[in-house]
Order: sequence, then structure tokens, then C-alpha cells
Amino acid sequence: MKLPDADDPTQARTFPELVRAAAATYGDDPAVTFKGETLPDDVISFRELERKSAELARGLIARGVGKGTRIGFIYGNGPMFALLFAGIARAGGVAIPISTLIKSNELVRVLRQSDIAGLVVQRSLLGRDYVERLCEALPELASCGPELCLTQVPFLRWIVSDGEALPAAIRNLDWLTAEAGRVSEALLREIESEIHTCDQLLEIYTSGSMALPKGVKHNHGPVLFRTHYIRRKIPTIQRGLALPASLPMFWIGGLVMFLFPNWEVGATTVCTERTMSNSRMAMGSVLADDDLAAMPPMPVIWGLGMTETIGPYSYADVVRVPGYPLCPPLDHIADGFEVRVVDANNHPVADGERGEIQVRGYALTPGLHKLEREGYFTPDGFYHTGDMGVTDGARILFVGRDGDMIKTANSNVSPAEVELELQQLDGVHSAYVVGIPDAERGQLLVAAVVPREGQALDTEAIREELNRRLSSFKVPREYVIFSREEVPMLHSNKVARREIARIVAARLGRD
Repeated sequence: MKLPDADDPTQARTFPELVRAAAATYGDDPAVTFKGETLPDDVISFRELERKSAELARGLIARGVGKGTRIGFIYGNGPMFALLFAGIARAGGVAIPISTLIKSNELVRVLRQSDIAGLVVQRSLLGRDYVERLCEALPELASCGPELCLTQVPFLRWIVSDGEALPAAIRNLDWLTAEAGRVSEALLREIESEIHTCDQLLEIYTSGSMALPKGVKHNHGPVLFRTHYIRRKIPTIQRGLALPASLPMFWIGGLVMFLFPNWEVGATTVCTERTMSNSRMAMGSVLADDDLAAMPPMPVIWGLGMTETIGPYSYADVVRVPGYPLCPPLDHIADGFEVRVVDANNHPVADGERGEIQVRGYALTPGLHKLEREGYFTPDGFYHTGDMGVTDGARILFVGRDGDMIKTANSNVSPAEVELELQQLDGVHSAYVVGIPDAERGQLLVAAVVPREGQALDTEAIREELNRRLSSFKVPREYVIFSREEVPMLHSNKVARREIARIVAARLGRD
């Protein structure tokens, strides 16, 4: 594979090509800026990104990083995130960004499952000390030196961070580039020339509202294919524009909706310490009208998407279809994907019938780390999304996740339908409907209701109003008031419905 010296960034096939081409094309234009609250402001140009990521890549190579070496990093949005990603990619490694929202118990599972060899940790963000969190997750760090051999994470060999008073087990960030001089620019170019479109670039750890984290793999070619596609679909992204990154880059959305298209076209990615991950806006739930209004305007109404498809694989003509509040309809399918709605035997459902939405295509993940394909893919290569849809002619309407339906007194209830009705009531900001075990009904329908600021809710009045709007079996039998801060969230910014069910059961004396 010939590596271009200064090619068109919009034609890059691998990440090293994108980095070099963007530097040659956009030079000293600012690539990523950072405006801090608790941290100093920062900025890096496209040229600096190329130069510094080359130094980092040479340093990583000198430390033994090569094709397929798995390197994790915990960083918020900003120049350092982009620099780490580029340096790892150029060395041939697999970049594994880890959520800054992750808790200690989750962190242990991700570090062990991901088999990372090295970890780069931001010292602090918004008052959170990530070295402290890491030491809490890995108690063995308290009694070892920097050459790591930890039973909890057996493949991890080194950790680096910044700041003062680091534990003996954690090296300073400068260690990454200290030996860069031993690797020549010529060797780096040869290494980059052997990074192919089918080599793994990225692995994102994600979880749904009911599942443990899983590592979603993506290769250079598909990531660049999706970057080019999304850039073409958003013509407002132009060189020289300063565009805020409202999603964290450790999510696939932050990468392919903001950082990567901006990088390709020469726009500046503007970062702050706070993103949508710091909000109480729950992704994958029925959004309140004011939450919808607060979302940044987009020239495309993106529909359903997931980490496994490198962002949205559909887009819509309208924001909402009456009766289907969770997601815009799947009116159009993105380039490179096929989508079908099928029954339990993978046979297409008839118009108006409910089935699983399945997807396949070039940009679909080639697999999940350490999990057999048979558990997630059909024999003909479609991915089991776990999303359920109804066909309406050429349109697909999203109705919820498989397993989200609550069976109470032999009747199936869609939580989204009830949540939408609850949110139409005066004083209700948001609501989350769950089922808890019940000897008589199988599952008891319960609503966790969040009032608008300064409002007091009368749950009996809510029950009476819902009885006028819904069939009786869809009306929750019990109501528990939550503040917005009490709604438990996963690090993927989705509502932790299992935890809500546990909390409401405890408050109702049914734990």
C-alpha cells in the first residue's frame, strides 16, 4: 500500500493517511481546541497533530507497540484525546478509548475484557481524580512498581498519567516519548504503509440498559468510509469553521459525528469539559420536549444507529411519527448497509408486523472482542441489533429493544408508550416505566416519575389521567418520585433500568 505524502483527506483510506493529508492540506489551522473549567485552555493545529502524533507513534514503537497492540486511554474531549488516538493508530495499535464516566467496578471489567497492554490516564477532569479511581479499581497497584504483572488485568504492562505524586506503579506521561529518537521517520513511514484498511483501528466498550459492556471492533477502512459518508451528508461542515463537539469522543458518536469529519474537512473541533455525557438527558429513552429542543440542530434527521454500525445507519424525513416516540423513523438507509425486519426464524415480517431489525454491510463491526460471532450474527451475516421494528411500506418504525416489553397479567406493555403519555402531563419532566416481580401479575407495572423543577406531583391525579388515556392494563399500579439526579445512568449515558427497578422495588418494600 503506497502512503500518500500529501493527498486529499477526503480520500484517505486509513487513519495515518488522514493525519498526514490533513496536516499537508490545512497546516497551521487549529484542529482541536479546549476551553477548560478546572483545566487550562489548549489548542493544537493540524500540523502539530501530525508532528506530535508521529513522535508519540515512534515512542510507542520503541516501547514495543506494533500491529494490533491494544492501548487504552481515559481522556475527555480535547487535543490530547485526538493526539493519543492518532499516535496509537499510526503505530499500528488498536485505540481503545474508555469512558470518563466509568466507575471502579466497571473499569476492572473493561480493562480485563479488553486485554490492553498499555493504559494512558488523564489525571483529573471536573474534579474526578482518575489515578485515584484506577487505584481503587486495581488494589494491586499499591504494592508494585511500574513493570506491571497484575492478576486482575493479566495483559496490562504499563500505565502512564500526568501530574504530581503519582504512585510508583504509574509512570509519567513523558515516558511514552522518551525513546522516540530510537525510531526513525523512515521506519514510521514503512510501518504506516503496512497499515491496511482491514486492520483493526478502534474498539469501543459499550453497554445497553440491560447488558454488560462489550468491545466493538472497527477497522481502518470502514471507519474512514463512514467518516467520508457523514461528512458528505453534513455540508455545513466546512474548513475554518469552529464546531462544538457536544458528544464525548469515547462514544462512537463523538468520533464520527464531530472529530473525524471535522478533521477530514479542516474544521476546528471545539471541546469543553462538559458534554452531553454530563447532562441528565438519557439516550435511548423518550425525550421530553425541552430536552429535544436543547439538542444541537443538525441538517440531517439521523435515525437509528449504534456503536456496531459506526454511528447512525439510517435517517428520517420527520423527527417523530405519532405513537413511535423513541426514535425518528428509518426512512432512508445509509450507504453501505442493508436492513431487514425479521421474525425469530430470520424470515421477513409482513407489513405492520413487529420483528427484529437486523443490519449488515461493509461498515458493520467485524465482531465483538472475545465473543463468538454465532451469538450476534445470522448465518448470512446480518447483525442481531436487538432493536424491534414495525414495517410500514418502505419505512421502518422503531418500537424498542427486544426484552423491553413488560408482561403484566398476561398482557404486553411497551414502556415507551406509557412514558410518552406520562410526559404529556403537567409537571412531569420525564418518566421511566419498569416491571418488578409480582406473584399475582407476573410483573407489576411501576413508573419512576421525575417532576419539572419546582413542581409537586400528585400521583393519584396522574393515575386518574392515565386511566382516561390508556387501556387499564397499561396504567402503572405504583408511582415513585425521582429527582433528575437520582435517575441512575450507565457510562453510555443510557438509563440503567435494572437499577431503577431495584430502587423502586426497595422504596415500595418489594425488594
